Amino acid sequence: MRSSVQSDDHRGEFVLARDIHSYRTEIDRIDDEILRLLNERSKSVLEIGRLKRLSDGGANLHTPAREAAILDRLMKQNAGPFPNEAIRPVYREIMSASLSLEGPQRVAYLGPRATFTHLASMKQFGESAHYVPVTGIKDVFSEVERGRAHFGVVPIENSTEGVVNHTLDMFIDSTLVIYGEVLQEISHQLLSKSERVEEIKKIYSHPHAIAQCRNWLETHLPHVPLAEVASTARAAELCGDDPSAAAIASELAAQLYGLKVLRSRIEDNTNNFTRFLVLAQKAPERTGKDKTSLMLSVKDKVGALYDLLRPFASLGLNMTKIESRPSRRKAWEYLFFVDIEGHVDEDRVKKALEEIKSRCLFMKILGSYPSHT
Repeated sequence: MRSSVQSDDHRGEFVLARDIHSYRTEIDRIDDEILRLLNERSKSVLEIGRLKRLSDGGANLHTPAREAAILDRLMKQNAGPFPNEAIRPVYREIMSASLSLEGPQRVAYLGPRATFTHLASMKQFGESAHYVPVTGIKDVFSEVERGRAHFGVVPIENSTEGVVNHTLDMFIDSTLVIYGEVLQEISHQLLSKSERVEEIKKIYSHPHAIAQCRNWLETHLPHVPLAEVASTARAAELCGDDPSAAAIASELAAQLYGLKVLRSRIEDNTNNFTRFLVLAQKAPERTGKDKTSLMLSVKDKVGALYDLLRPFASLGLNMTKIESRPSRRKAWEYLFFVDIEGHVDEDRVKKALEEIKSRCLFMKILGSYPSHT
């Protein structure tokens, strides 16, 4: 009886191994076909690039409207079991690699490497773009204005810390337009060369990151001194040669600087996002789901702001943001930064802007671009 049972077990194992081998062979065949199709797709991308150069002398090959249409179509027709949420990152890399065939898409960002601005840049442009870290927001604008980068990525607001005023101020005199926006989740990790949290004697990070993890730090490491540095990436870099030190930074920082993740997601507010803007010299195409950003200065009189914004309501335009800043040109004069849903080419947006322009001292359209939300 035992011999018969063992024989049945062996036959079962053989059948199982044969079936697994059969499926793996089929996966290899499908992967070969995917590779062939990717190369076919790349040939079409190269032809489109050639035709674009002939027609417009080299406009941006990166077209958010077309990319959004591709993703929307694929996600709608996906019958599974491949998860819908995985389509976006997979095709982000396919499109990034395809664009790189025409030459590197240079993207300037607020560095150094492994900052959350770096993560947002890669989320928008993929691994195949050429990323240029710079030391300040002003430098990001400068790289794009001088043509040394095709695009720039800068932070504009955080869900807990508020707006980045330096970015707002840069738009006053800049000739660049907003080309897109990226919403990046901000998740903080405790990183170190050490294997154990108990061995940590000092923690480095950016002041905002420390503030966003304050409750966790006071609960778990109340007696460990905190040191503020210029960025979360710099914090990770400082830990490279000191096992007794830890950094609050991103998972990307752990990979780039050879650190271990001792604790994940230590931020106090799990709903923590930063909105980033993509800068360019040319405006993107209209997508049908767009946002327009404006800079306005109102006349100093009672009810001026109400009168200025009334056309948005009367024409059914949703205003998603308004932020005020001193104009820096005249005492008690303020600039307002406004986001509305819609594109400047839409009739009702055009009409609203015409009415508003006659009521304000100054108006500048910062761009119409694909809305992330």
